[in-house]
Formats: sequence, structure tokens, C-alpha cells
Amino acid sequence: MLWITLAQMRWRQVTTQERPWKMKRCSSRNTSRGRKGSSETGLKLGTVPQEALRRTLFPLGELTKDFVKKIAAENRLHHVLQKKESMGICFIGKRNFENFILEYLQPRPGRFISIEDNKVLGTHKGWFLYTLGQRANIGGLREPWYVVDKDGAKGDVLVAPRTDHPALYRDLLRTGRVHWIAEEPPAALVRDKMMECHFRFRHQMALVPCVLTLNQDGTVWVTAVKAVRALAPGQFAVFYKGDECLGSGKILRLGPSAYTLQKGQRTSSVAKEGSSDSPGLGPAP
Repeated sequence: MLWITLAQMRWRQVTTQERPWKMKRCSSRNTSRGRKGSSETGLKLGTVPQEALRRTLFPLGELTKDFVKKIAAENRLHHVLQKKESMGICFIGKRNFENFILEYLQPRPGRFISIEDNKVLGTHKGWFLYTLGQRANIGGLREPWYVVDKDGAKGDVLVAPRTDHPALYRDLLRTGRVHWIAEEPPAALVRDKMMECHFRFRHQMALVPCVLTLNQDGTVWVTAVKAVRALAPGQFAVFYKGDECLGSGKILRLGPSAYTLQKGQRTSSVAKEGSSDSPGLGPAP
């Protein structure tokens, strides 16, 4: 994003006199969520190093892209103006996603397998074509099925019926080492080893209340107050305290799904019900 590039530019390139607002330099800088509808900003800022933030011109939350370009032009930041816009996969336009990806990757055929009964429902051209939570296009099925897990080693894509299937929901994840913006890590988390805050992992999703548990290696366990749909490894969990963006960490591991936990509870319940048939545990003759 161009405005983030501008935010990371050297302090000396824009003098106090040239700036249309007052800004004090300080040893560390924190960031806010910004105005409503700018949640993608928080996802980006969660990875910005403190060294860049110390030289940052904020706030930018109310500035349009055209105005930011104007500031860059006035300060002769032509390398910023000439830089191409960032283009994620969502910018490929109205074309078939599968065909687009297969222009760059070789097909790796695999199976769609039901999470409920291990039944093979169909085949696909590559597990990497699917992300958790999306609808799986399986020929010959009337009802929609959704991707709940992937096995890259076997090439299988596990699917479940219904968009609200419990296999899609999890309340626990572990990140890689967290990049903290203002404190490394927050004092409250260091002191208590746990901290309440909020997180999101997708653009424009609502903030989710959670509890962070700090590990010795700088990674964190994130326990959501309520199970969240379609968490996926590789995404970034971005943490917030009030309006402040605390930092972010790449999701490396997921806890068991609500469906797995329910199956475990059912299995445990059946075992307890049948325990009276075990030797020595039945009623006295």
C-alpha cells in the first residue's frame, strides 16, 4: 500500500515546516485502529517495525490516497509516486481462480473426503487451490460442502456439509514469534504471562475477544472467548487493546475444531456408559 510506504519514509525527508500537522518525535510509537472500515490498515501495521514508526507521519487515517500522493509529490518522493500499487491475489479480476493458479503450479490431483464418515466425495486438481472455510466445488452433489482441513502430504481436502458445520470452528491457535509495535512484549503480558485483548485475522472482520498466553520463545497461544470460523495457518493474527494495535504473529498451529471436541466428548460419554460391563466394575451379585 502506497501510504504505508510513505509512512515508513525517512524523517529527514519531510521537515517540521513542510508538515500540515504537528508531530513530536519520541522513542517509541503506538498505532490505532483508524476509522471504521480501515481494518486492513491494522493488518498491515501489525508488521511495521518500531524503527520505521519512529519516523512515521501519523495520523493518516482520515487522509485519502490522492492526498497522500500530493504530500509525496510536494516532498519530491518520486520513488513513492512511481511505485506500483500492491496487488494481492484478490486483484486478479473476474477470472477463474483455479485456472489462474494452475498457470503457475503443476496440478496435484487428490480427493475430497467427508470429515464425518471418511467417504470419498470427488476429486480435485490440487489441495493448494483451496482455503479453509471456502465452498468446495464437488461435482454431482446438490448440497454445498465446505473445506475444513487439508492434508498436503496425501493431497486430501477434508470437507463438511453446511457453512456453519462445527468442524469449521476453533477457539485456539498458536502464532510464531509476535512482532510487538510499542512494547516487546507488553508489560502486562510479561508480568502475568496472560493478557486479555482482541484479535482479527481477516480484513473487515469483527474484533474477537481473546486471552493471550506468552511462551518463553516469544510465541503466544490465543484463546478466543468464542469459537471463530475458518482460522487457517499462514494468516496473521493481529492484536488490539482498545483502539491500539499491539502487533501481530503468523498463525502456525490450530487447536482442535469444535467438531473434534464434540466427537471426543461423545466417545468419552459412551465409554463411561459402557464401563459397568467391565470386569470388576459391575454390580455386586
